[in-house]
Amino acid sequence: MKLALLSDIHANLPALQAVLAHARAQGAEQFALLGDLVGYGAEPAPVLDACMSLVAGGALAVRGNHDQASIDPPANPQNLGEQSAQWTAPHLNAQQRAFLAGLPLTARAGPQVLLVHASADAPERWHYVTDSNAAERSMAAATQLDPAIRYVFSGHVHEQALYFLTPTAKLMRFSPRPGVPVPVPPHRQWLAIVGSCGQPRDGDVRAMYALFDEAAAHITFHRVAYDHLAEVAAVRAAGLPAFFAERLERGL
Repeated sequence: MKLALLSDIHANLPALQAVLAHARAQGAEQFALLGDLVGYGAEPAPVLDACMSLVAGGALAVRGNHDQASIDPPANPQNLGEQSAQWTAPHLNAQQRAFLAGLPLTARAGPQVLLVHASADAPERWHYVTDSNAAERSMAAATQLDPAIRYVFSGHVHEQALYFLTPTAKLMRFSPRPGVPVPVPPHRQWLAIVGSCGQPRDGDVRAMYALFDEAAAHITFHRVAYDHLAEVAAVRAAGLPAFFAERLERGL
């Protein structure tokens, strides 16, 4: 099975469409949406319609912190993320809100794969996995959940990274190169941060996703060009904070 892993779409419809087309061209047979489908971007409703269609067709999906915030946004937002949630909420219909509310915090893609937006360690607390210590906690939590889990796939961090345990139980971090398959044999434990489809923050404006080939035991991290300036214009036209558009414009 070839599983396309998308996270942090952030209501960016052109990025989602480009990634889906690329993944299908790469032979993706299944899709997994790793949370933060909305937030920051200007097209929450069309993005959710696309995601709901994918799930109806068999895709897996988990809830992210921005999805959660958009269901019940704060009345008095204290930061840009809360402002985004307050803007997003009235742009969703009842069916879309119910879809977000019904998403689980974790999901399984077969016996060896755990899907989670942030960390498998208390997923409801949205811990960021930005270093080896955090990765080790997430992997340990997955093993405690089920020793059969060999792969943890997550987003939340808007960059791409791969962590693995060596035979001596030392945790190592690997920075993948786009388009280059990385062997991930199941005799080791792996944690992949698949990056952000709709709001990359590593200085590269291209959308991110990863393709896991379970049969071949390798994962390929991809970057996909799309019309990001059209999305920048859409964010500005929507009246969202200018910072959201500037971040898309620079990939930061």
